Amino acid sequence: MHVPDGFIDAPTSLATGAVAAAAVAVSLRGARRELDERTAPLAGLVAAFIFAVQMLNFPVAAGTSGHLLGGALAAILVGPYTGVLCVSVVLLMQGILFADGGLTALGVNITNMAVVTTVVAYGLFRGLVKVLPRTRRSVTVASFVAAVVSVPAAALAFTLMYAIGGTTDVSIGKVAGAMVGVHLLIGIGEAAITALTVGAVIAVRPDLVYGARDLRQRLQLRVNGALVDAPAPEGAHGSPSGAPVAARASRRTLWITGLVTSFVLAGFVSFYASANPDGLEKVAADHGIDEKTEDHAYADSPLADYGVKDVDDARLSGGLAGVIGVGVTVVAGSAVFWTVRRRRTQEDSAPVSPASTSV
Repeated sequence: MHVPDGFIDAPTSLATGAVAAAAVAVSLRGARRELDERTAPLAGLVAAFIFAVQMLNFPVAAGTSGHLLGGALAAILVGPYTGVLCVSVVLLMQGILFADGGLTALGVNITNMAVVTTVVAYGLFRGLVKVLPRTRRSVTVASFVAAVVSVPAAALAFTLMYAIGGTTDVSIGKVAGAMVGVHLLIGIGEAAITALTVGAVIAVRPDLVYGARDLRQRLQLRVNGALVDAPAPEGAHGSPSGAPVAARASRRTLWITGLVTSFVLAGFVSFYASANPDGLEKVAADHGIDEKTEDHAYADSPLADYGVKDVDDARLSGGLAGVIGVGVTVVAGSAVFWTVRRRRTQEDSAPVSPASTSV
């Protein structure tokens, strides 16, 4: 659902840019409360994984494909504020390096794909977790439902933006029906990826799933073949003997496994992704939304269209571009999240002035 330049007029693009900037600013502040020494590395990995999986377009209808948006997945794994930042980092890397999603439409894309999906998905997820039995399976089920709904919600948000600032005269009712219909199908694929990923992380490190942290049932880890209570953040008193060391080791293993998986998906599996246009591209072509599409400012960049310039072999070109994209995204994302985490640490350790403690 990457909106290119030319779909939305300048005033609306500026307005959505302001909304996106405000959302990112709020998220930077909110992420300080969500990120700790365990989740800061995971957040960078989540951004890289979303980048990789977004390269895997899957068929959803005749001549149409879809791909992961990632807002629901990121919010459930690392928190809603951090989730907005994860998807925003991905969109920024895609727009600048790969000419995917217009630069003037960056605010539109962040608002749709990062803010709307995250807010809708996490709000619904929290509501479901409160009414479902407090088990890990319920977290997976809630993840599936939340992800399904988040995608057509983003499609509706785009339709509203197009109704306000679209550059062609089209029937908004028909566009809304087409967008919601195809993106409901895409949402099923999004939900399957989200639920499988959340379920996989819960199986090995349930304490790292942000959306499962307040389960009343104590989460457990398997240490040397025996189940022990999952520790509080490293260094907390009362942790089972050996659990902090095992937790750090399993966290490192999870990170390495996730990064390797991301490289494989982007560098190899992406070659077999569907070449059909995605939901927005299909609707745009069918209803004339794309009549005033503008060329991307970086259309001639070395990595434009997810290929390496001057590499003639399509498989090698796409694979190298995917690997580069995952690498750059994990580095950029990790830098952002470690900076946010360090800022929180500095604030927590700042001395309190006597005046602030006086009664």
